[in-house]
Amino acid sequence: MDLLNTLVDKGLRRELPTREEALAVLATSDDELLDVVAAAGKVRRHWFGRRVKLNYLVNLKSGLCPEDCSYCSQRLGSKAEILKYTWLKPEEASQAAAAGVAGGAKRVCLVASGRGPTDRDVDRVSQTIAAIKEQNEGVEVCACLGLLSDGQAERLRDAGADAYNHNLNTSEATYGDITSTHTYADRVDTVQKAHAAGLSACSGLIAGMGESDEDLVDVVYSLRDLDPDSVPVNFLIPFEGTPLGKEWNLTPQRALRILAMVRFVCPDVEVRLAGGREVHLRTLQPLALHLANSIFLGDYLTSEGQAGQADLDMIADSGFEVEGADTSTLPRHRSEAAAAAGGGCGSHGAGAGSVCG
Repeated sequence: MDLLNTLVDKGLRRELPTREEALAVLATSDDELLDVVAAAGKVRRHWFGRRVKLNYLVNLKSGLCPEDCSYCSQRLGSKAEILKYTWLKPEEASQAAAAGVAGGAKRVCLVASGRGPTDRDVDRVSQTIAAIKEQNEGVEVCACLGLLSDGQAERLRDAGADAYNHNLNTSEATYGDITSTHTYADRVDTVQKAHAAGLSACSGLIAGMGESDEDLVDVVYSLRDLDPDSVPVNFLIPFEGTPLGKEWNLTPQRALRILAMVRFVCPDVEVRLAGGREVHLRTLQPLALHLANSIFLGDYLTSEGQAGQADLDMIADSGFEVEGADTSTLPRHRSEAAAAAGGGCGSHGAGAGSVCG
């Protein structure tokens, strides 16, 4: 296909596809799917080889969130049957993180429900970061605590955080349809605060909420403009008791096309296969490794993931390898730009399901 040859050439040059080309990827047929995966796989291997970065979630505080995000089992008024608890102690979080690191995780993602952290919450998380880094030499720590106030990103950086996650989730045009208690602009502002503080920015999307192809392309182009180092691609897990509890809009083939489109638009960025992959990709998960170079190991925030050993077996059986702690995730041009700007862990600009942030 001329389209795929063009997209591969552009991806190898870090050239932005046109919106029409991105939409055309999503419109390809199932008969063309393996060709799409093969083409996007060339771009993935060019920038990231056959490495797969492992990430591990530690849910510091679960449920009882005052925000009304329609996709979230922790939302205001949610009737989903999930665990609800307040802040883990630093030593508890460190023990949980150690399990992920023992399984090969290179990054630990600290997540807390809520609109955003208070200054006291930042102190708590800072103590947790210190405890994790003391027990796990070389591990990266990403915080995901909601909307940040002025100065909080800098305090997290000074505490040892390497990255901050806050997802855009969907297009600006449809954002008000899924959340009313904060705005799309609020989310953009928090990603920009993380960038400005020298943290590695991590920001992604949730597919499967009833959005159009145009919405998917819009949010991915917005992410490209924000230039995060990591783009998590979540697939909606419809929880009973939430407004989107009956939204089953994805097939394994569509999920792969979405991942391929993200790879073509963000060729040299860590594309992370995140929440919902087991539910929606099912037996096609190994094909997704040809598109994404990063996955979550084990469970998510309020849902169970695939067993960690099954993830490791899948990576090995597919001919990929777990990325070591001594290897820079990002391509040299991005990691060198980060070092020049003072960022950490191969960040750029100073990395959910994980459907949080």
